[in-house]
Amino acid sequence: MRVVIAEDSVLLREGLTRLLTDRGHDVVAGVGDAEELIKAVRALADQGAPPDVVVADVRMPPTHTDEGVRAAVQLRRDHPGVGVLVLSQYVEEQYATELLAGSSRGVGYLLKDRVAEVREFVDAVVRVAEGGTALDPEVVAQLLGRSRKQDVLAGLTPREREVLGLMAEGRTNSAVAKQLVVSDGAVEKHVSNIFLKLGLAPSQGDHRRVLAVLTYLNS
Repeated sequence: MRVVIAEDSVLLREGLTRLLTDRGHDVVAGVGDAEELIKAVRALADQGAPPDVVVADVRMPPTHTDEGVRAAVQLRRDHPGVGVLVLSQYVEEQYATELLAGSSRGVGYLLKDRVAEVREFVDAVVRVAEGGTALDPEVVAQLLGRSRKQDVLAGLTPREREVLGLMAEGRTNSAVAKQLVVSDGAVEKHVSNIFLKLGLAPSQGDHRRVLAVLTYLNS
């Protein structure tokens, strides 16, 4: 896959680049601020070769507040085919919610500590590049804690909420089954019930799995 990395720490940027290239991926640009990120993706898109995914820090120069996530939101609007995975030192609920709002494909939010778990991190980057989601368990826990109070979730059982939380992390049905120590068939039944209760009818144009997660997190 083709990757653009936006991180103002040269050490971390080079580390991410090495980590991904060692596994056969192509880092086509590495930048240190949000403005250069927007320019790099635009230039690649103009050449007919946009990246598959952008990995960006939430906080970047000049103010080190929300430049990175603002750029990520803009990229999702201007280049919907490009996956966006943001990295943050802490769980920042407002930024996570803003990033997730309005789109159901190719989005991720991970804590930087997760980079140390190399295989999981690379899997997350690939998943976002392919149009899936990759949400840090701590992010999911905070957002779900808030969401449980909303009426849209009233019909979900505790087990269904647990399954949906694992889905939000980007886990497959088999991975959810392994985590919960249940059969794949049991998970499939829970997922079908979740779709039904959230009003997500089958449709070729919609990614119901991701829409279910976003309905949950944005409720």
